[in-house]
Amino acid sequence: MKIEISIATSTLPFVVQHTDIMEQTASVEMGPGGVPKGAQTHQYYRTQDIPARFDNPDFFQGYGGKNQHPMYRTTSAGYGANVPSVHTMPTQFHARSQKFSEHLGTCGMYRNFSLNTEADKSKV
Repeated sequence: MKIEISIATSTLPFVVQHTDIMEQTASVEMGPGGVPKGAQTHQYYRTQDIPARFDNPDFFQGYGGKNQHPMYRTTSAGYGANVPSVHTMPTQFHARSQKFSEHLGTCGMYRNFSLNTEADKSKV
């Protein structure tokens, strides 16, 4: 038995098949975003060379800490309190070169050895 469901926001209707698979997915523990726990980003979206931490949203820990006072709660805190899901993970990752930081690590930070011409102020 096939059930066709058409969504107004989507251009392509999707087909749901009523089989034993539907009953098996009902017993799977669901995570955030309505996807099963342990779901990976590449299973739902086309990805390009993303690190493992972006492909596995379950790697991120530490969400759901103590509640803030409602007066001091911000929108950013509201977004940060949500556990990530495959729908909120990036699908692309373009790493930057660490050449500048590596150079500073080997040579050290710049130091200013110029002449100090200001008179010392009395603290009395």
